[in-house]
Amino acid sequence: MKNFLIFLNIIISILIVLFILIQGKGAGLGSAWGGGGEFFQTRRGIEKLTLRITVILIILFLLISLINFFIVR
Repeated sequence: MKNFLIFLNIIISILIVLFILIQGKGAGLGSAWGGGGEFFQTRRGIEKLTLRITVILIILFLLISLINFFIVR
């Protein structure tokens, strides 16, 4: 069980890093591939989805880490 939780945490952490890198700082998803001058205050479409998936993955990572720490000793 402990090995499975550690493996799951590793997979989730890699996904978190990938989703954070996809988002880009202060710009839309289009700027990651050379797009450009437009700047929107709100996230729309795929950007909103990637943000929500990132938040869900971070919460899962935290919960699995706490389970691994408190329950599996």
